Amino acid sequence: MSNPAYARGQRVIAHFLAGGLLLLGGGCQSWREEMMDQVKVKPYFRPANFNGETQLPATLRRVLVLPVCGGRVAEVEATLALDEVLLSVLQKKARFEVVTISRDEIQRRFHQPEFSSSAILPRDFMEELGRAYGAEAVLFVDLTLYQPYPPLAVGFRAKLATVQEVRLVWSFDDSFSSIDPAVVNSVQHASHKDKSSQLPVDMTVGTFQSPRRFAAYAADAMFDTLPPR
Repeated sequence: MSNPAYARGQRVIAHFLAGGLLLLGGGCQSWREEMMDQVKVKPYFRPANFNGETQLPATLRRVLVLPVCGGRVAEVEATLALDEVLLSVLQKKARFEVVTISRDEIQRRFHQPEFSSSAILPRDFMEELGRAYGAEAVLFVDLTLYQPYPPLAVGFRAKLATVQEVRLVWSFDDSFSSIDPAVVNSVQHASHKDKSSQLPVDMTVGTFQSPRRFAAYAADAMFDTLPPR
């Protein structure tokens, strides 16, 4: 049986990528320049549902990142893979030093393997983790949407809270769909501004077939909204 959503997603992606594929015969540099000109005039997806302080507190230098909370949205295997993706993206942002805690360690300390950003936390949860890991803040990330097959989609809800006084420094709640033309263009733009690739090959289509790569794009867009240092 055909999947209408899948077919629609493929048509959207094909439409946005067609222009790039027609440019392959013009040489690497001209191809890249022409492609960048094309994507500049299209709308980009910009996450809108976030709030944060204008600047990270000067005392916030080390952040403990909790495992992704999949809840009923995704199996543990999927969230384990997303743990690695989000950690890699967050470290590249270099906003602060990042430390992690395993699900086994959370289970040992608090008798459950993961905590949602909206959960009622055990007494002294923040203080105990801050003291044990030398962290000034804790980052919670929840998976609110996860579709690991085309058309891919992922949603994140995240909160960065200080250990002392448990104050929210930043919060985020948005989703990304591969059938959204603005998302397609944003992925395409990110792909073609990568100067490390010298080949006139559009890698965008691979992102829309790989849950891991699509999640990395979404995580990058999410963590871009963190307050600056």
